Amino acid sequence: MTTAVVVGGGPNGLAAALTLARAGVEVTLLEASDEIGGGARSGELTVPGVIHDHCSAFHPLGVGSPFWAEVGLDRHGLTWRWPEIDCGHPLDTGEAGLLYRSIEATAAGLGDDGRRWELMFGDLARNFDALGEDLLRPIVNVPHHPLRLAAFGPRALLPATVAARWFRTETARALYGGIAAHVYTRLDRPLTASLGLMIAASGHRFGWPVAEGGSGAITAAAAFALRDEGGKIETGVRVSARADIPPADLVLLDLSPAQVLSIYGDQMPARVRRAYSKYRTGSSAFKVDFAIDGDIPWTCPDLVRAGTVHLGGDFDEVRHTETQRAQGVMVERPFVLLGQQYVADPTRSNGSINPIYAYAHVPNGYDGDATEAIVGQIERFAPGFRDRIVATHSTTTAQMHSYNANFAGGDIIGGANDGLQLLFRPRAALDPYAIGVDGVYICSQATPPGAGVHGLCGHLAALSGLRRLR
Repeated sequence: MTTAVVVGGGPNGLAAALTLARAGVEVTLLEASDEIGGGARSGELTVPGVIHDHCSAFHPLGVGSPFWAEVGLDRHGLTWRWPEIDCGHPLDTGEAGLLYRSIEATAAGLGDDGRRWELMFGDLARNFDALGEDLLRPIVNVPHHPLRLAAFGPRALLPATVAARWFRTETARALYGGIAAHVYTRLDRPLTASLGLMIAASGHRFGWPVAEGGSGAITAAAAFALRDEGGKIETGVRVSARADIPPADLVLLDLSPAQVLSIYGDQMPARVRRAYSKYRTGSSAFKVDFAIDGDIPWTCPDLVRAGTVHLGGDFDEVRHTETQRAQGVMVERPFVLLGQQYVADPTRSNGSINPIYAYAHVPNGYDGDATEAIVGQIERFAPGFRDRIVATHSTTTAQMHSYNANFAGGDIIGGANDGLQLLFRPRAALDPYAIGVDGVYICSQATPPGAGVHGLCGHLAALSGLRRLR
């Protein structure tokens, strides 16, 4: 019988193992931590009974993943929950741009830019299932839907700063800018419009749901599905050398390129070794989890109903702070992504005590404490927030790396999203999952289609391995 070992029990490692097990392969998954999940874990961080997501939190690409749908994670205990408002972006004026799953409801709140929002995102949202077939895989492929891709391409090639000029109001520009900032690099570079377009379109297609009980429920469901297929999971097994990997026909590595290089570097072809050694990490996250009594006292009351809130001021401020951060400067008022998962999933709260999730974009390896900067950004748009804090739990970039070795220097997106690396991860190749060693493949978020709890990096890498094996 064909055998496989998967190293790393994050969403992509689990997806790779599931793909192989469903193909009749005898699979063993090895996870260094005492629990599986990678960035998709959750638990009590502040006070008893209050559940926080450790890293990943909102899942438009997770609920829309064709692989998870095929597996049927709902049959294994996963329940999605949606907030009434997916995302909000407040301004200092007290106004806020509001993103609803409904593109019509979003447009209705954007005044003069409502029609322009529909023109920018409407066709992408309507055709997202077809578009995703081409975008959520390696860039070098024969497109299934060339006309859809051709309609997306001209917009995606733009810098986010140019795409933002389509909007006339600061509210719409800021709403788009906060979404575009998920690219985690300066916004005046070509292709930086692409991720904002994808996230907004997928949000309009699927919404921005959370997993009931925490993001760990996604990987728990995947683990149940894997065991049902006969796969084995072993936790507390750290792999730092080839000798730590049992003999197998296939080896899938849910690891960063640097980790792959440290294990297989002496066997990899020189061209692949060079590419992996030049792979660049991205910027980082400094995360703070709060337990608060009641809701955040937003100046704009609608934000109480939003699952995600982007805190960064107007578009020009977001552009400026992201440029500074990309240049290694820690700004006084960083871009902050804040999560109110409990508005969609009340099971995470304990009575009136609610969990608040927040992380700031900081330079890679930032060794300072951004807790007060994050509190300051929340207070800026919600005066009195500080008085509602019951408990605080801060996670530095170094602690992010310790929590998950894939998060080098606190980089939670698996590598820099700029230049050619935005298109070709982890290297330019017809098969980006092959590392040049027979039977060994990389399947982490450093591979296409990149970050997100969609499992597609692992699924596609496993399919690549199965094709070579046959």
